[in-house]
Amino acid sequence: MDIFVQQIINGLVLGSMYALVALGYTMVYGIISLINFAHGEVLMVGAMTSWSVATALAGTGWPGWVILLISMVAAIVVCSLLNFAIEKIAYRPLRNAPRLAPLITAMGMSLLLQTLAMIIWKPNPKPYPQLLPDTVYNLWEDGPVITVTQIVILIVTVVVLSALLWLVNKTKLGRAMRATAENPKVAGLMGVRPDHIISATFVIGATLAAIAGIMWASNYGTVQHSMGFLPGLKAFTAAVFGGIGNLAGAMVGGVLLGLIEAIGAGYLGDLTGGVFGSQYVEIFAFVVLILVLTLRPSGLMGERVADRA
Repeated sequence: MDIFVQQIINGLVLGSMYALVALGYTMVYGIISLINFAHGEVLMVGAMTSWSVATALAGTGWPGWVILLISMVAAIVVCSLLNFAIEKIAYRPLRNAPRLAPLITAMGMSLLLQTLAMIIWKPNPKPYPQLLPDTVYNLWEDGPVITVTQIVILIVTVVVLSALLWLVNKTKLGRAMRATAENPKVAGLMGVRPDHIISATFVIGATLAAIAGIMWASNYGTVQHSMGFLPGLKAFTAAVFGGIGNLAGAMVGGVLLGLIEAIGAGYLGDLTGGVFGSQYVEIFAFVVLILVLTLRPSGLMGERVADRA
């Protein structure tokens, strides 16, 4: 039972980070039907920016949580400007092009951002500073443990997801986003500016990716130029798992994928007599993706669209 609860905690923390990134994928897809494969690299830029700011402020004597907040603001600003520029320069001219063109452009942008990050921050991994207390809490005596960083990740995730749902469902911007997703031309006739709404969607997605990048760096304690590839790919899997274009589906898919990975990594070695262990944890995301695309292509919470005659 202790091991199971521990893996549940690990899975919730991991799934929270996947959910934040998956929301960026699903918001962009829901509005312009584009898979932004550069989204994982935006997470990486956020983590690297946060590392640069945190390292620069390390000798100031300020409390760790203050440095973390400052670095988070800097990461959000940089990632928002970056995603805004990506949409305006790389994706907007191809909005009416065949779908293959923006897809290839997104892959090229991903490689470009990785290369630029390698040039700016160098290819070697860098330790992320310990900004929060390293206190470890036992849920019960000699039972599963949870760290302060993991608690903060769970709390921040709940707050951010709640704020996003409020933004989309209760605000004027949210109504404009939903109208643009439904029909951009009709929304334009109603006074909505689709280009502005699409840019705002990219900025919101970049904010989520920046926060997820800082969470990832804080939880694992290291950053490097290639760190965004696997989280981005798994978050895309989570978005497809939950139902691409569905906000609630992206959240559920991210959390479920994190739980599947954590529980699988914890028990696969025992079930296979040590042949498979935690080093094979990466396969779970892709097994889930294959099963979902085979059995339910619309995802767990995606809408089934009828074929037109």
